[in-house]
Amino acid sequence: MTNAGSTPQSESHLEPLPRGSNFIRSKMLWEIGLDVASDPLIRYGGNRDMRISVGSGGSDRWKASLSMATGSAILAYDVCRGDVDMAFVNPSAMLTQAFRGIAPFDKPMPVRVVCSYPSWDQFAMIVHPKTGLKTLRDVKEQQYPLRVSVREDPTHSTLVLIEQMFTIEGFSLKEFEAWGGQLVTTGSPVDPSRLDSLKAGTVDAVFDEALVKWMRYAFEAGYDFLDFTPGTIEAMVELGWRASRVTRDDYPYITREYACIDFSGWPIYCSESLDEKTVIDVCEALVARQNEIPWTKGDYHDIRQIFTDSRETPIDVPLHLGVEKFLRDNRSKLER
Repeated sequence: MTNAGSTPQSESHLEPLPRGSNFIRSKMLWEIGLDVASDPLIRYGGNRDMRISVGSGGSDRWKASLSMATGSAILAYDVCRGDVDMAFVNPSAMLTQAFRGIAPFDKPMPVRVVCSYPSWDQFAMIVHPKTGLKTLRDVKEQQYPLRVSVREDPTHSTLVLIEQMFTIEGFSLKEFEAWGGQLVTTGSPVDPSRLDSLKAGTVDAVFDEALVKWMRYAFEAGYDFLDFTPGTIEAMVELGWRASRVTRDDYPYITREYACIDFSGWPIYCSESLDEKTVIDVCEALVARQNEIPWTKGDYHDIRQIFTDSRETPIDVPLHLGVEKFLRDNRSKLER
């Protein structure tokens, strides 16, 4: 822990790195890890994630006191086994489903929120008018051989959402592919292969999040929204998703408002059984190092937000008791 404790942002005078040569070596290891994991030749689902372990290397065996990792939503199993203390998940709704025991989770998981990185996002379906499709139900009723651009990562939360959505509509991914439907995979939302396909009209649809990155290209190429069948969004909410709307206030180029699914928030979470001191230490670190965290411009407002339910940080899972204690003990400082 830094010696700044729970110093609020206005009083923080931390250096970019804590004092001591050991932290220079730690930062060097971090940069190496970032570069190795970001190799564009590594496909999604491969070695693209990082695990950070804090502990002691002063003997012939590493003694970990805190382990944190990035990864897919199903890493919640590892967290609840205690193999990883904390992990990130995207979006918040996937943690809600882990908490409730909704597939892909086979039972309710004892997960708790530590904080939520602010990330406002939505999931939308865009389709080419040449298909004649108006709603997702049309895809099933016509057994339309839809070529839809989706993420290539087999554990990506959008694929969980799509499969749940298909199930509500009364068909499976296997049935979709059996009648000629195709998933055209892409790594990034703005991968050149996707953007080129949109310009050429060689994909019929895009089902994805990160709308701010790719949706303008789709509309410029003549695509439009594919509506959710009436009742589908409500059924998705029952699973743990939140309803949302795409509006012209946020996307001036769209032709109409659109009801869709919220895809916001990146919670850091842990098991309910993780000791309070460890959680409080992490909360103190978040406040102390807040000026060094790469917040998303426009989504992050102040440090209090990451512990609060907001548009950018939806929280539908209880906070860990350590977080609640930290907030009680530091309310006056955080409100400055």
